[in-house]
Amino acid sequence: MTTRAVHTPRPGGAAQPPASRPGAGRRFLRAAAIAATVPYLTLKTAWLAGSHLGIPDGSVLLEPGRPFFTVLNGLSLVMDSSVVLLVLVLTRPWGQRVPSWLLLLPVFIATGLLTPIVLGFPGQLLLRGAGLGPDEAARAAQPPFLDPWVFHVVYPGFIIQAIALTGLFVPYARERWGRSWQGVLEERLPSPTGVVAGAAAAMAAVVAATHLYWAFGGTAGHDADQIAQYSSDAGAVSFVHALCALTAGVGAVLLAGGGDRRAWWPLVMAWTGAAATLCWGLWMMTAVLGGDSGQGEPTTTATYLIYAGQMIVGLLAVSVMARFLAERRTG
Repeated sequence: MTTRAVHTPRPGGAAQPPASRPGAGRRFLRAAAIAATVPYLTLKTAWLAGSHLGIPDGSVLLEPGRPFFTVLNGLSLVMDSSVVLLVLVLTRPWGQRVPSWLLLLPVFIATGLLTPIVLGFPGQLLLRGAGLGPDEAARAAQPPFLDPWVFHVVYPGFIIQAIALTGLFVPYARERWGRSWQGVLEERLPSPTGVVAGAAAAMAAVVAATHLYWAFGGTAGHDADQIAQYSSDAGAVSFVHALCALTAGVGAVLLAGGGDRRAWWPLVMAWTGAAATLCWGLWMMTAVLGGDSGQGEPTTTATYLIYAGQMIVGLLAVSVMARFLAERRTG
């Protein structure tokens, strides 16, 4: 017999709190999120229109016969535009009637794509501020990709989007699904789910160990070009991917193991880690298979395997989360 608290379902299966006008805080976050999309959308629109704004002469992005780059630009334009619709869903009364899956999928993708930027870009700046940044002479000798100012304009916008979306989604989720993740974990999930969680943790350990090895300058699995192009920037990115993979694995194990821990923080760990690991693994695998991974992106066999490993970790952690939430709904 289950020991979980009984959650009384409301008609229609989803909690529908009374609609209310968003407060000043939510309105500010909504405006900030929308404004933060402007730099990225402007650049992407300009590039799709044929502009070379921010793309230096000689960049691989200007090479003819690269249609996949245009496809990625169009896809990323649509994805960032969806932030506007997402914040409206989270702040308008009609947003409470949107089907759960139709909201959670874009939130999951946004979490996955933005989390490594939120952690990695400030980390790169800190390393540079400490005098550990990329060697300027070596960087000047590398093939050009994008003007440095592009990253300093676009990435802060992504960070603002991430903060604003978090500030809007948390109260929305508390109002609509709060009973699914409040309280403690309680009983252990069924044995097959525990096996899946263990597999997620084991794979996460392999992925994280490899990324940490590359983060600190390891050369195995990289070709000569990648070894020559290693810098603190690349190291910070690899370190963040390692952290995200470990977070996904640990979160999955905690959810499956049950106990008297508060339920919300293992769920947040599993959600954030799985989203970042799965989405970035899929994004980079798609980019390198399409031949438009960008300057300095490794395409060795080892890297393909790690991208695949990231996707597997994310999918396993997602399955554990799904079983956990299903148990909470039927408890």
